[in-house]
Amino acid sequence: MTYLILFLEFFKIGAFTFGGGYAMIPFIQETVAKHNWMTTAELVDFIAVSESTPGAFAVNISTYVGSQVGGFFGAVCATTGVVLPAFLIILIIAKIYDKFKNSKTVKGAMFGLKSVVVGLIAATVISIATEVFFVNGFTASVFTTSSFWFSLVVFAIMLFLLLYKKLSPVIIVVLSATLGIVAGYTGII
Repeated sequence: MTYLILFLEFFKIGAFTFGGGYAMIPFIQETVAKHNWMTTAELVDFIAVSESTPGAFAVNISTYVGSQVGGFFGAVCATTGVVLPAFLIILIIAKIYDKFKNSKTVKGAMFGLKSVVVGLIAATVISIATEVFFVNGFTASVFTTSSFWFSLVVFAIMLFLLLYKKLSPVIIVVLSATLGIVAGYTGII
């Protein structure tokens, strides 16, 4: 029964989420919480791992949740569930898109979907930032911790390097992980 639930929940996530893996995070958070599969902190930790490992983010995170819940077969069920809808939808769209791409309805739908994807990604950023920086709630004491200021400085530097120096995201991820390891060993965080 667990395997079927994993498959169906991730199939639903894969079928009704537009905009890629990051847009899926709110739905994955809601599903994980509903079934008590893991804590929000555990999920946030693996969001970081999923982002910094090769492969599609949605596949990585669904595989992880599935393996936490149901071992190897749970991972297979969750991963298949999240990938199958996109595969089927792309197959159908590839066959009919050329006929409808200039339709006002299709153009309007695409415009609306782009807007909601931006909103879902923004909600994800706020949710993860809250979990990382305000674990014990929003209090002024957060601003006195070295880990908050260290994270904020690293974020600003990496954002600058990414946006203005056009540094590869791979280098950004490796550099951020390295700084985090150094900070952990030196006691900064």
